[in-house]
Amino acid sequence: MAGAVLTLAVVAIGWGSILVRLCDAPPLTIAFLRVGFATLLLAPFAFSTRPRRGLSGSGWGLSAAIAGLLLAAHFATWIASLAYTTIAASTLLVSTQPIFTLVLSRLILRERAGRRAFAATGIALAGVALVVFGDLRSGGGRLVGDLLALVGALCAAGYLVIGRRARGAVTFPVYFATVNMWAAIGAGLLALLARQPLLPAARGDLGWCLMMALVPHLLGHGGLNWAVRRMRAYLVNLTVLGEPILASVYAFVIFNERPPVAVYPGALLIGVGVALAFSDRSAREGASDGL
Repeated sequence: MAGAVLTLAVVAIGWGSILVRLCDAPPLTIAFLRVGFATLLLAPFAFSTRPRRGLSGSGWGLSAAIAGLLLAAHFATWIASLAYTTIAASTLLVSTQPIFTLVLSRLILRERAGRRAFAATGIALAGVALVVFGDLRSGGGRLVGDLLALVGALCAAGYLVIGRRARGAVTFPVYFATVNMWAAIGAGLLALLARQPLLPAARGDLGWCLMMALVPHLLGHGGLNWAVRRMRAYLVNLTVLGEPILASVYAFVIFNERPPVAVYPGALLIGVGVALAFSDRSAREGASDGL
């Protein structure tokens, strides 16, 4: 069940960069509207916030707040990166979050990844490196976009690791709604500080942002958060490495943005890495903690 949800989540997340490209609004405006719409859609769940076990009421609330602010930073930096570099490079670099997750899982969750997990991560990231190298060979002023995407990867890793830490204190819908509320607050403050509008000039952009909230956010990030409560955090992050391949395919079909030749062997390595990770039974957990 968790594997199926995770697969659907990755397919949905792959549409994130496409919808951003279709939207003409500034990056922080897009980030605010994406999590803002998601918060409104999830609002009914926020009225029943009741701690369950493990963390105290204030403990899970603090975790949700930190995760939400990290989520806001993730979207702010990653969406901005798409203005400087290609969809392939941006999504691939932001997908390096398993590197950060392995470290954070050890420091925060005390989860030790086995040799197979490290081997799987190495193989998959070798595929990422192949694609990124092929894309960056074209040169140009893409360094800023690359750095922004890497910062986004670090923030995403922290956001998911904290989500796993808070898994036993509150039901999933309540936690996810609270995280998105804090993400909307953080993204809104960043937009105001950067003097970017909270609402786009073109009404059509509202529709694209609503689509972002429904597909890559609720289905995508919602699925990741659901899965990370049942599977080890580094395994969930590793599976997200499939997103760049899907995003590259979508970009080719919609924008005729051809991925570099290195995408093909890179995709193969990524697939091998993900398959190897899922073959490790110790990385999967059958515990359930509600919705």
